[in-house]
Amino acid sequence: MFGISTHLFVGDRLDREHLVDIAAHGFECVEVFAVRDHFDYRDRRAALALAEWLDDTRLTLHSMHAPIAGSYASGQWQDGLSLAAADETRRKAAVDAALVTLDIAATVPYQVLVVHCGVPVPHARAGDNHRGSLVRSLEELAPAAQRHGVRLAIEVIPNELSTAAALVDLIESDIDAAGLGICMDVGHARIMGDVVDAIETCSGHLVTTHLHDNRGRTDDHLIPGKGVIDWDATTLAFQKVGYDGVWMFELAVARDAKPILEQAAKARERIESLLHIGDEMMGLDEG
Repeated sequence: MFGISTHLFVGDRLDREHLVDIAAHGFECVEVFAVRDHFDYRDRRAALALAEWLDDTRLTLHSMHAPIAGSYASGQWQDGLSLAAADETRRKAAVDAALVTLDIAATVPYQVLVVHCGVPVPHARAGDNHRGSLVRSLEELAPAAQRHGVRLAIEVIPNELSTAAALVDLIESDIDAAGLGICMDVGHARIMGDVVDAIETCSGHLVTTHLHDNRGRTDDHLIPGKGVIDWDATTLAFQKVGYDGVWMFELAVARDAKPILEQAAKARERIESLLHIGDEMMGLDEG
């Protein structure tokens, strides 16, 4: 199943037409990016409207992305949130925002809450990426996630807490947070090193993906195939570790999203061909 993250539309208030456009381009599911001026996760009316739009478009809400900032304005995240903040007030603010996002599952069920373990470099400030604070936050979120039937997926992002190896080490430590999995963000993995190595490192822990490309140095969120990532090797690596979950495109914020969705649909077809999706059914038909 292929999906689109509403990160693409995060500069605007999420509305029904955004989902109509996603469905019209052949995608089957969405990840809603929780930032209040895009999708007000604290307003139950927004959740009820989302449920209606999903029903209208026959899209599935696969995942939510936990809040990483208070708002998004002028192309920048404002008032950043960090589950790994050493400052207890800031840490609790991030936990509270994530807990409210989990509560949405009572109105609109979804499978996965993607969370950042701290703040990506170079945007991190002193005290943003404290491992002990992160552990406390995840241990507070895990029971609420279990109550709602949601898995927490800690995302590969460019910081020392969130390399593939660091996330696996965290999951396999004595952390009291059952059900933790990993969101393999392919673009972020490429910035930090080798994508195939990152996928293989996370084998057995992958629960969802973020697919996007870049030029190797900055977090460009390009359409797969528009950057330097080797998608043949990447899709093969996913297959080798047995990943069979959702393929979620997380593309750069765009004022005019329709051309991006058109190109994303072509990229999806390319990835489908690499994964040999549909081959088994074709064989059955021929039989």
